[in-house]
Amino acid sequence: MLASRVEATLAGAGHDVVMGPEPPSRLPGEAELIVADVGDVDPGLVAGNGVPVLGVYRHTDASTRARAEAAGVDLVVPRSRLARELPELVERLLRAD
Repeated sequence: MLASRVEATLAGAGHDVVMGPEPPSRLPGEAELIVADVGDVDPGLVAGNGVPVLGVYRHTDASTRARAEAAGVDLVVPRSRLARELPELVERLLRAD
């Protein structure tokens, strides 16, 4: 459900959205931003590819947040914050680039 909300919000803001379980190196085209559930995907697979990464995690899983930050994920937020602030978070990361 969160994935469909992310997709709809980003598409509504004019971003091209590609959803899938593949690491960025296997996705078509050039990504301007990666949104990854770092509880389900190894943060090391998505960080450090030259593309800003917005990582999300369950708010009760502090170790996942720490792993994502250590791997170099640009911004790591709980899912609840992502749901509330997605457009602002995306714009923050895109401006920083």
